[in-house]
Formats: sequence, structure tokens, C-alpha cells
Amino acid sequence: MKKEMTYLDSVHRYGIIWNLSVMVIFLMFPALLMVIFGALPDWRGLGLGLLATAPMYWAVAVVETFTYVPMLGAGGSYLSFVTGNISNLKLPCALNSLEQAGVTATSEEGELISTISIAVSSIVTTVIILIGVILIVPLTPILKSDFLAPAFAQLIPALFGGLAVVFVSKNWKISIAPMVLMITLFVTIPALNAGTVGIMVPVGVVFTLAVARLMYKKGLL
Repeated sequence: MKKEMTYLDSVHRYGIIWNLSVMVIFLMFPALLMVIFGALPDWRGLGLGLLATAPMYWAVAVVETFTYVPMLGAGGSYLSFVTGNISNLKLPCALNSLEQAGVTATSEEGELISTISIAVSSIVTTVIILIGVILIVPLTPILKSDFLAPAFAQLIPALFGGLAVVFVSKNWKISIAPMVLMITLFVTIPALNAGTVGIMVPVGVVFTLAVARLMYKKGLL
């Protein structure tokens, strides 16, 4: 008797199919350019470049998988890894939706809510990007004006500041240690910048879990 496919079974099946499909599509673009222009890469240089950079991305991929999946659920994780921009957009959107619904990502309700919120976020982002592409030329003089420059410089800090107020206010004891760690690292190590967020977010999560567990054992939570 054939076993009926459950919702999670279908999520994993189609999630794997779409992730592999997107990976192939990404690789098709440089391959297509190589065929059209007959420009073969320097295979030795490519290999040396990958040898120097690929292990870091492999490590980040493994860490992000173990970090994000418990917070986003299976469907949300597959969708986030396809659409990207997880830490800046997809994760805050999913966490806020889960909080408003009062469920966790590991529950059946949370699985659906996380996936829907990330899907809506992806659609909205795509629409906004499309509008931006259409209007970029006429709006360029306005966006580059000195009057708006200070606002754009504070856009990302304002976004994360608003999210921090919500979550820190509810778990302020747990938030102290990771905030001190990250501020210390970014102030003392100039090499850390916006490009290292993919590494530092998982590091912060692991550190926060360790500190929270220690505080719980000490009776501080």
C-alpha cells in the first residue's frame, strides 16, 4: 500500500527540487556566457580562487542551516535559501509573524505561518525592486540629493533598531552578553563590516544560546 505524502514530505521534496533547480540556473549564466563568447576561464586561477574562498562559504552554509532552520521551519528555510537576504529581511519577517501568531516555527501552525510570511516578503521585495528599476532614472537626482543622504545612511540601523527594541525588551537579560560581544568585536576588529553578517549572525546565535543556557543553570532566568 502506497504511503500518503504528508505536508512536510511535500515540503522537503519540492524544497530540494527547487533549491537544486536554482543552483543549476545560477551556474547556467556563466556557462552560457562562456559558450556564447567562447571565453574559457583560467581553470588554474579558478581552482586557486575557489580553494581560498569556497571553504568559508561551506562553513557558513552549514552553520546557517543549523541556525536558521529551527527559527524558520522547513518550508521557510527552503524558500529563504532560494530567495536570499535571510538575516536582513526574511528572518525578521518570519519571527515577527510567528510572534504575532503566538506559535513557534517547529509547530504545524508555525511552519505554515513562517512559509507564508517569507513568501509574501519575497513577493513584496520583488515588486519593490521592479518599481525601483522602472523609476530609478527619474528618481536618481532626488535619491542622490544631499537632503536625503543622512536618512539613507541610517536606514539599516533604524530597521534593526526597531527590531531590537521589540526583542530586547522581552529578553533583556539574555541580550546583554551578545550585544557586548558584537559591539566589542566590530569596534576592535576593523575587518568586520556589513559583508561579514553571514558569519557573525550564526556566531552570535551560538554564543547567545550558550550564555542563555549558563544563565538558566545559574538560576538567572
